[in-house]
Amino acid sequence: MVQKYQSPVRVYKHPFELIMAAYERRFPTCPLIPMFVDSDTVNEFRSEDGAIHVIERRCKLDVDAPRLLKKIAGVDYVYFVQKNSLNSRERTLHIEARNETFSNRVIINEHCCYTVHPENEDWTCFEQSASLDIKSFFGFESTVEKIAMKQYTSNIKKGKEIIEYYLHQLEEEGITFVPRWTPPSTAPSSEASSKGKKQAATLALITPDAAVQEGLSGEALGSPSGAPEPAVGPPDDKLDADYIKRYLGDLTPLQESCLIRLRQWLQETHKGKIPKDEHILRFLRARDFNIDKAREIMCQSLTWRKQHQVDYILDTWTPPQVLQDYYAGGWHHHDKDGRPLYVLRLGQMDTKGLVRALGEEALLRYVLSINEEGLRRCEENTKVFGRPISSWTCLVDLEGLNMRHLWRPGVKALLRTIEVVEANYPETLGRLLILRAPRVFPVLWTLVSPFIDDNTRRKFLIYAGNDYQGPGGLLDYIDKEIIPDFLSGECMCEVPEGGLVPKSLYRTAEELENEDLRLWTETIYQSASVFKGAPHEGSHVTRWPGFYILQWKFHSMPACAATNLPRVDDVLASLQVSSHKCKVMYYTEVIGSEDFRGSMTSLESSHSGFSQLSAATTSSSQSHSSSMISRWRFY
Repeated sequence: MVQKYQSPVRVYKHPFELIMAAYERRFPTCPLIPMFVDSDTVNEFRSEDGAIHVIERRCKLDVDAPRLLKKIAGVDYVYFVQKNSLNSRERTLHIEARNETFSNRVIINEHCCYTVHPENEDWTCFEQSASLDIKSFFGFESTVEKIAMKQYTSNIKKGKEIIEYYLHQLEEEGITFVPRWTPPSTAPSSEASSKGKKQAATLALITPDAAVQEGLSGEALGSPSGAPEPAVGPPDDKLDADYIKRYLGDLTPLQESCLIRLRQWLQETHKGKIPKDEHILRFLRARDFNIDKAREIMCQSLTWRKQHQVDYILDTWTPPQVLQDYYAGGWHHHDKDGRPLYVLRLGQMDTKGLVRALGEEALLRYVLSINEEGLRRCEENTKVFGRPISSWTCLVDLEGLNMRHLWRPGVKALLRTIEVVEANYPETLGRLLILRAPRVFPVLWTLVSPFIDDNTRRKFLIYAGNDYQGPGGLLDYIDKEIIPDFLSGECMCEVPEGGLVPKSLYRTAEELENEDLRLWTETIYQSASVFKGAPHEGSHVTRWPGFYILQWKFHSMPACAATNLPRVDDVLASLQVSSHKCKVMYYTEVIGSEDFRGSMTSLESSHSGFSQLSAATTSSSQSHSSSMISRWRFY
């Protein structure tokens, strides 16, 4: 398997020419990189006007590998071939490197690029990408991969020190400016000439267009006086290193690479709204930065968000008054780490009454709105506290929890909610504090814990009785001034107290089912009642020619079809065994044929979605020459 690495954009707050001069000083060896033993020039080319300089070097490296492995491989040193292409006219440097040693067993390719900052011509940008493909290595493939990535990561981290070292060395010698390249027939500008005269003696020691070594990254010293600071934020198609540190946190080079590569993949394949970097990072963390696994669950979640219009839930949906009055939960300041704090008085909540009055869908939608609000508050706190805050803390008070909370439909609704939240909001819970857990709690925990991810369970802190008031308790995580009054604190908490939902607000089973369907139809789904023997037809006139997908979903999947992906006619037949009427949920989505990359067999699946429209599959549909009318029929 090919391992790939992509660095964020590193910004050096110094002109391109000065960075080139600093890097030149690391040849033929660099004392700051002990593994870099020596380098010899193999080929060299320089254009007549001096603007283009291409140099190819053979570099000798003493790789930090186990002695036994070196003995088995029969080598003490590893050789790389590096080609540097400097264009002083365009102020760019492209560096390509490949391994010469063991090239038939291991293939390492690296590309680095130095360019001028698009918003400040006195700054320099650096990007780096690499790939590692180990075909065979005497049975030590896994070991070699670990050594290579460890060495690579170490070199990247070392880059900042090397840049600062040589820039400081230049500064001590009085070199703070290197003139830009100018054509031989063109006189340099007055400003450049003035500066050049002042430092003529010193600049004579420097060759501005000399080649530099790749594989090093980091930040330079402070910005030049008077240079405007660009806004810290992600470019359209790249991620800046300063932005990552400020808004996403400290990531290892490989974690940065995973984030950038997954983001690029989304930009190339996803036709809808690209999720924010914080959102992408959560899915990567949930799968230990395994790109393939993170991509799979994130694509499923993106399809789910689109189907249920989750991105607009805070703006378009108002919780029913029953929820506002009897759902005993709400946001309450923040914890000591700056995370938004959500307080849930589960023991005081009438789960049975809420389910009987609202139905399962309304409760689920309310929980989704809470999670969306939590994401919004995390963004706000990131700006307020000046550091990345990507998760929240939940405080659950279980005083009053008893057997009535174990009502089966209520537990079923809770399990479904946990399943949906776990699948679509990974790594959003920073800490869960469970207080005043009663004796019945182990029963509830036994029911719900199997549905909770292992990483999430590790964030649970459970306190029985009043143990939360002692050492290692609530005060370790929440400031004394904001502890709610119902937990013997001094802060008045505006979270509703809950209580029993009046039975007068209860609805019949049929009313609840209709309410659930109503909520479903507020998404992009449509509903239809299909009677036995009576067809249901619909049509959609398309604007562009091509093949079109009809995707369907059944609100209540029959037990006989729960284990397999059914065809429409099979499910309708099973639904009508004891009834002459069934309800079908479906939605249509127009996808340009040139963008469809899934197989035709995926159209038969009720789970067809974004994950099956990825660039990973190769077969594509052919466009018709004229517009078409899409029709469907349910029996």
